[in-house]
Amino acid sequence: MIALKIYRLLPSPARRRLLGLLPAHRRIGLVHAFSRPRGGDTVHPVGARVSVPDGGVRIQAEVVATATPLQLWHRNLTAVTAALEAAGIDYHCLRNDDYLRSSVAVLDDQRPAVGRLVRSAPALSGAHVRVVNVQPGRDRPDAAPAEVFQIWFPVTDARAGVVLGAQFACEIEFWTRHGDVVRAPRHNAVIDEAPAEAEKVRVAAALISHFVPEADDHTYRTRRDLTVRAPDRVGFPIDAVYTWVDGSDPEWLKRKMAALGAPDGPLHAVAANTSRYHNRDELRYSMRSLHSFAPWLRRIFLITDSQLPSWLDPNHPMVTVVSHAELFADLGGRSSFNSHAIESRLHRIDGLAEHFLYLNDDVFLGRPLLPTHFFHANGIAKFFLSRAQFGLGEAKPSDPPVNAAGKNNRRHIQRQFGVTITQKMKHTPFALRRSIMQQIEGMLSTDVLATARHRFRHHGDLSIPSSLHQYWAYLIGQAVPADIEYEYADLGHPSTPARLAELLARRHREVFCLNDTDSDSRAIEEQEKMLADFLPRYLPFPAPFELPDDVVAERRRLGATALWRSSFRPVPGARRAAPIDAPTLPNNMVNTVTDFKAVVTRPDG
Repeated sequence: MIALKIYRLLPSPARRRLLGLLPAHRRIGLVHAFSRPRGGDTVHPVGARVSVPDGGVRIQAEVVATATPLQLWHRNLTAVTAALEAAGIDYHCLRNDDYLRSSVAVLDDQRPAVGRLVRSAPALSGAHVRVVNVQPGRDRPDAAPAEVFQIWFPVTDARAGVVLGAQFACEIEFWTRHGDVVRAPRHNAVIDEAPAEAEKVRVAAALISHFVPEADDHTYRTRRDLTVRAPDRVGFPIDAVYTWVDGSDPEWLKRKMAALGAPDGPLHAVAANTSRYHNRDELRYSMRSLHSFAPWLRRIFLITDSQLPSWLDPNHPMVTVVSHAELFADLGGRSSFNSHAIESRLHRIDGLAEHFLYLNDDVFLGRPLLPTHFFHANGIAKFFLSRAQFGLGEAKPSDPPVNAAGKNNRRHIQRQFGVTITQKMKHTPFALRRSIMQQIEGMLSTDVLATARHRFRHHGDLSIPSSLHQYWAYLIGQAVPADIEYEYADLGHPSTPARLAELLARRHREVFCLNDTDSDSRAIEEQEKMLADFLPRYLPFPAPFELPDDVVAERRRLGATALWRSSFRPVPGARRAAPIDAPTLPNNMVNTVTDFKAVVTRPDG
C-alpha cells in the first residue's frame, strides 16, 4: 500500500523511469495494480444502471451494448425537442460553439414551464438534468452568467469504463424579447440578435453541428434565418484508407518466403522483420475509433494481400476491401511486402474520394474530431510535422528504410522547388488529396514506378503519403502545417504500459499511435496481453461492420487468405465501380451550393 501511494504521487515522467527499471514481464501487472483505470473487471448486463463519474458528479448510467457520440447527440436533442413539441412550447435549434452539444432556444417567459417539463415529460424519463450558469461571451464582459438547462441520457459499456454523457448534452437556453427582436443569452455560431417573428423550418442536422455528416437524414426545427451554411463547414466527401496484413497467415508466409528468394537487392535488417507484419487486432479497434469519433467519413477502403480479418463483414456498405491484385494489376497483380510500394498506389483505388485520410492500423483517434482537424473547408489539407529528422546526405542501403525514403523525397523537393526538407511527419492519420498524388506520379513517374516494383522496402523508395505529399502540397499551396494533440508509444519501450494507463484514465489525446518498430520476439506475447487489455477498454463498443463474436470465433480457425477466398469469389465479367475523378475547387463550390439548397426542406408549423 505504501508503494502504491508513492507511485501515484510521482509525476508521469518519474513513473515511466521507475517502470523502466523493472523486468518487462512485471511492468504491465504493476500498471494494472497502480493505475486503477475507470471501470474494472466486473461485467454488468446490458440494461443495468451503474454509478459512474460524469461531468464532475457521480450519476446512474445505463449499460448498453453499443453507442457512439453521434447517436447520443441525436438521442438527447430528439428527446428534448419531442418534449417541447408535446408541451406546445415554441423553440428553435441552433448551432453553438461546442460541436458535441446541441442547443435549443426558448423564450425567457417559458422558463418556469421548461423547468417543470424537464422533470416530468415522458420523453425525458431517465434523463439526467442539471442547471448550469454559462458565460455570455467575450463580447458581453459585463453581462451576468446565463442559466442553461443541460439534459442527457448517460450510457456506459459493460465494464463502466467509457461514459457517454454530459459532453453530449442538449442545452436549453433562454432568449429574451426586446420589442421586435429577440436576443440570445450567450454567443452562438450564427446570430446573437434576430427579429422576434420568423418562419420555422426543418433543416438537416448537418447545419446544426459540424460533427454531423452530410448524409445524416435527421432533421430539426429552427428559424429560416438560421439556415445558413458556414464557410468553415466541410461539404466534400472524405474517405479513409488502411493497409493491413496478417503476418501469421500460413499462405501469406509462403508468398513472403517465395518473394524473399528473389529480392530486388540487398535488404536492410528491418525491411522484412517479423514485427512489421504482426497482427494484434489493432485494425479492428482503429476502425472502431473512426466509426465512433469520425462519423463524417464516407467510406473505408482496406488494402490487403488477398486477406480478410476474421471479424470484418466484407459485405458491409461502409467498407470496401481492395486486393494487391487490383492495386498492382498493371505490374502482374503480385503481392507486395513493401508499405512504400502499396502507399504509392493509393490514388489508384476505384471510387476513392479526392480528399481522404490514410492510416496505418496502429493509429487511433482518441476522441470525437471534426473534418477540420484534417482539412480546411476550402479543401486545403493539414499536416503534422515531427521533431524527428531523417538526416542529411543521399540515401544509402545501410539507412533505415524510412530515413532513406525521406532523403529520396528531399532530392525531388530540392529539384522541383529549390528548398531542403529535413523533418518527418508525426505518425497520425495523413490528410491526402488524390489529385496531388496523381500529379506526383505524373511528374516523378520513373521513381514512383520503381517504388511500386520493390516488393520489400528498398533504399531507392519514396514515401509518398507519409511525407512527400505533404511537402509537395504545401509548396503548391494545397496544404498547411497544423497542430494535433498526439501521443506516440513504441510497444517495446519500457514507458509504454504507463503511457497506456494514462491514456485510459485521461483520454486526453486526439490521436495516438501504438507502434512496433522492431520488438524482440520474446516480448510479443507480453505486448499482446497489454493491447488485449487496453484496446477493448478504450474502445469497447463494436462498429456495425464487425461480425458477432461467435461468428468470429469460427472464422479464426481459417487463415486470412482462406477467408478471402471464401468471401470473394470472382464473377466472370464483373467489374468494380468506376473511379471518381478528382474534383477541382470550383466544382466543389458548385456542389456545396447545390447541397445547401437541398438541406432546407419545408416550413414547419
